Amino acid sequence: MRVMGLDYGDKTIGVAVSDELGWTAQGLEVIRRTTEEKDLDRLRTIIEQYGVSDIVVGLPKNMNNTIGPRGEICIAFSQTLHEKLQLPVHLWDERLTTASAQRTLLEADVSRKKRKLVVDKMAAALILQGYMDANANSKLRGE
Repeated sequence: MRVMGLDYGDKTIGVAVSDELGWTAQGLEVIRRTTEEKDLDRLRTIIEQYGVSDIVVGLPKNMNNTIGPRGEICIAFSQTLHEKLQLPVHLWDERLTTASAQRTLLEADVSRKKRKLVVDKMAAALILQGYMDANANSKLRGE
């Protein structure tokens, strides 16, 4: 089963999925948010298409580890996902993932226009990869 990672923003949702072994995350697409119902329908389609068993939602925290208004919105979104899609939803600290994605794209000399199109799915992949790496390490330690 695969895990899906989401970078939930005001206008878009970056989507990534893991490989079947849960080792690597690949950016999949960017959903332009319209209505909650349409957004959930698209996510439901992806879940069915890829056999997703768990969802990871990036939780933006402040640098002092507190949760601000944007974090509260992501928490509410994750609860909605859990209720409507009936899958386990995990929150993952996403501090600096979008900045890291931007930096990587800048270093690769990707144009501003193209960066705007892919940065959200790249951030979703970074969120998902961080979650999977942490869980793989805890499994190795026997936790």
